[in-house]
Amino acid sequence: MRYAHEVGKVRAAEQALMARVPEGTLMQRAAAGLAAVCVRLLPRVYGADVVLLVGGGDNGGDALFAGARLARRGARVTAVAAGSKVHEAGLAALRGAGGRLGDASIEDADLVIDGLTGIGGTGGLREPYAVLARRASEARLVVACDVPSGVDASTGCVEGDAVRADVTVTFGTYKPGLLIDPGAAFCGVVELVDIGLDLPDPDVVAAWSGDVRPPEAGPESDKYRRGVVGILAGSDAFTGAAVLSTGGAVHGGAGMVRFASVPHAVEVVRHRWPEVVTAEIQPGDGLEKVGRVQAWVVGPGLGTGADGEALVEAVLRTDLPALVDADGLTILARRKDLLRREAPTVLTPHAGELSRLIGVERGLIEARRLEHVRRAAAELSAVVLLKGSTTLVAEEDRPVRVNPTGTPRLATAGTGDVLSGLIGALLAGGMQALDAATAGAYLHGLAARHASEGSAPISAFDVVTALPDAFRMNLAGSDRVQGG
Repeated sequence: MRYAHEVGKVRAAEQALMARVPEGTLMQRAAAGLAAVCVRLLPRVYGADVVLLVGGGDNGGDALFAGARLARRGARVTAVAAGSKVHEAGLAALRGAGGRLGDASIEDADLVIDGLTGIGGTGGLREPYAVLARRASEARLVVACDVPSGVDASTGCVEGDAVRADVTVTFGTYKPGLLIDPGAAFCGVVELVDIGLDLPDPDVVAAWSGDVRPPEAGPESDKYRRGVVGILAGSDAFTGAAVLSTGGAVHGGAGMVRFASVPHAVEVVRHRWPEVVTAEIQPGDGLEKVGRVQAWVVGPGLGTGADGEALVEAVLRTDLPALVDADGLTILARRKDLLRREAPTVLTPHAGELSRLIGVERGLIEARRLEHVRRAAAELSAVVLLKGSTTLVAEEDRPVRVNPTGTPRLATAGTGDVLSGLIGALLAGGMQALDAATAGAYLHGLAARHASEGSAPISAFDVVTALPDAFRMNLAGSDRVQGG
């Protein structure tokens, strides 16, 4: 796991460590790590034009000390101050190494180091910080010091201008804003430098392949031990949702998939997935026609009328793990009483669906994803997977999970239905709800990346067919993605 801590915890850990080590030790550790990354990025250090954008705080000091190290290796280093105050010791070190303070051509520099605000920055950048951020974003190569200026380190919020970095070198621990959009989109590749902090439990975690362990078949496995998932999806108008959610479960490792819907949807699913056990249900039918299952998926393409509501209610009245998606979430927005249950519940909304569930404008949710997914998990007493540019998975009183494998190519119709079936299969296989949602998002993103190799456009069905490869890549540990 990559562990991320909010600013308050980082500050407390820094203060505790500074009380035990000589003055300036932490800044020197940070500067050494920052300079080392810059050396790797530059084709050559000697003669390179390096511009430091520095504010008056410790972040500017980190940049100045790193600039001094580069200057001692022959780089031409110029510090551009955003105000009248500059870190005095850092500036003295830069000048002593041959660097200078003054004006510079930011756009033409070989490397720009952003040391404007650091993790203490909140709210929008004011001038002249904002104009420097805009100019930096046009430079050839930008390295942000700890966090891109203009990005809220604790939340990922961006209010106005922010530096767009190619690489962010962060110190001591990841910060949530480096992993969560919109902030994550400004960070580029994130490099972590260990400065010796003793940190408490994280606020946010992001998984690697070693952390994602879906159930595996053993010597004594049979289709029932591997997990039976029941899927209630589709309608006369929306048969695609039925096919895709069922396909996600079939290729998601379920020992058996039971599918129930109206006759036309059943016919389509039976034709596409002959291994699925199907049942036709009519208005007023209960769940007994489906057969025994170990987890439920309900909602994709189901419709939001009385018949769909009856099926959602029937599922949530059971004592089995259940995932609710799509039309099921629209139903829950008016029937939140159905969420008062003991069994695990997973909800998989996008921002618009979450808006209806918790009564918050969609734009506010997208701007403050971490805040609102936490709120939703607490208010709805469920594991909430918030889909989008950064998929977040939240359970009350647990660190929020961030999925690192997402890709914009998943922004196509039907991919959410595939995810529902996949997570349902993992639930039926015995995974805890938070782990199943985390693993499902990870494998789903990995499948999409694999399907779109070579930048090919993909469909939701491409994601279904790529799932077995995603499982294999995850098991082999060959699935690391850029970004940290």
